Amino acid sequence: MSSEQQQQQQPNEWKPIGETVGAGDVPVEIIESLCIECHEQGETRMLLTVIPYFREVIVVSFHCDHCGYKNNDIQAAGEIQSLGSVYTVKCNSYDDLDRQLVKSEHCLISIPEYQLQIPAGRGQFTTVEGVLSDTIRDLEHDQPLRRIQHPELHEKIAGLVEKLRLIVPDLDKDDTLDVKPVREAQGPMPHFTLKLDDPSGNSFIETRGGLNDPKWRKQEYGRSKEQDNALGLAHDESQSKETSHYPEEVLSFPGVCSLCGSELETLMKTVNIPHFKDIILMSTNCHDCGYRDTEVKSGGAIADKGRRITLKVEESDDLSRDILKSETAGLVIPEIDLELNPGTLGGRFTTLEGLLNQVYEELDASSFAKGDAAAAGAGTRQSGMDSFLTNLKKAINVEMPFTVILDDPMANSFVQSLYAPDPDPQLHEESYERSFEQNEELGLNDIKTENYAPQEEEEGTTEEGSKVEETTA
Repeated sequence: MSSEQQQQQQPNEWKPIGETVGAGDVPVEIIESLCIECHEQGETRMLLTVIPYFREVIVVSFHCDHCGYKNNDIQAAGEIQSLGSVYTVKCNSYDDLDRQLVKSEHCLISIPEYQLQIPAGRGQFTTVEGVLSDTIRDLEHDQPLRRIQHPELHEKIAGLVEKLRLIVPDLDKDDTLDVKPVREAQGPMPHFTLKLDDPSGNSFIETRGGLNDPKWRKQEYGRSKEQDNALGLAHDESQSKETSHYPEEVLSFPGVCSLCGSELETLMKTVNIPHFKDIILMSTNCHDCGYRDTEVKSGGAIADKGRRITLKVEESDDLSRDILKSETAGLVIPEIDLELNPGTLGGRFTTLEGLLNQVYEELDASSFAKGDAAAAGAGTRQSGMDSFLTNLKKAINVEMPFTVILDDPMANSFVQSLYAPDPDPQLHEESYERSFEQNEELGLNDIKTENYAPQEEEEGTTEEGSKVEETTA
């Protein structure tokens, strides 16, 4: 789809240059500029506009009347954000292709299902379909030359283009064709995931129905030193300076990646949680296939009793509480009918918001099944999952009060108290005796840690008996 067609499809709140937004005309700055194609004077138009749920951006459009060259660009009107951002959208219908998208010059776009990465480049104000169309055009550009010089690479790219054409049909030869009948003739659209990773935090993808869109997710992260250097920023070393007086030993031992079989290293360190106990953090990262995993193990003795922790979440500050969920703990949120059995997600040491986002990510990824068999009769099931994910996102955004119940028979889980060492009115902990079945499942019934003396006495008696038998003989 051409850039002109994309602009015609934009909704009213994101108007192209020179048109009206709401009441009144939008001021457009017009500047004469040199055309890079014919070196004649063209015209550049700049428009400052506000994108809903995002921020102000400057849309720049160039047109040359002499050679017809056109170019569109977008720049952030504000400063680089304090955190980087990752936007993820699950696209499972043609309607998702019309989501508008802001891509800064620092943004990396990826589609994991096709192992496709679009490197950072110029900023764009387009749609999901526009990104795919541009990608197809760039991939096909040198295909005739690749067919001769690199036949294997040509075949791989041709296969990828063929898959992308199932999502975006080829209408370049006849722009008068209506895309809707072509899509209907192709059948259901293949599901895929679009990710925007921008260390500057100035990219965005449109959400449908506000921030509770079950297909849409935003995550923020702290930039690394290399990312700050690429953005021309000074890396903040204050945190590392504060902790430099407390060196902690990090152990490393070799292992094998469970996905690709390559050799890797697993890092391990002990961390003390105030008002709780020591825990062991284990991190694995495979540099060959990108597999990453983090686990948390208890560093103390087995508790005599289990522990049940109940937290009333009523405001956004509660989401910043540190939470340790061991591999033996179950998680329940009654208000949204969420129940995770022990062992789900493994051991995690994060914040409550981070844990809920991970639950959302895992459930969201598993809900988009692939294949014809999964698609048959999946409409009702998918609708129910979308409703559940919407409620879970409301809980993550604290648009409703909810209760988090963490039940750990090993008492190795923890939720941070904001009033420690004083009692926290929203946090309740209770200890309970483990049942025989729980001890059996945990393997505690077969562990013997006391009363070894009788066994030693029996061994002594046996030895004496042997001596007597020898004497008698």
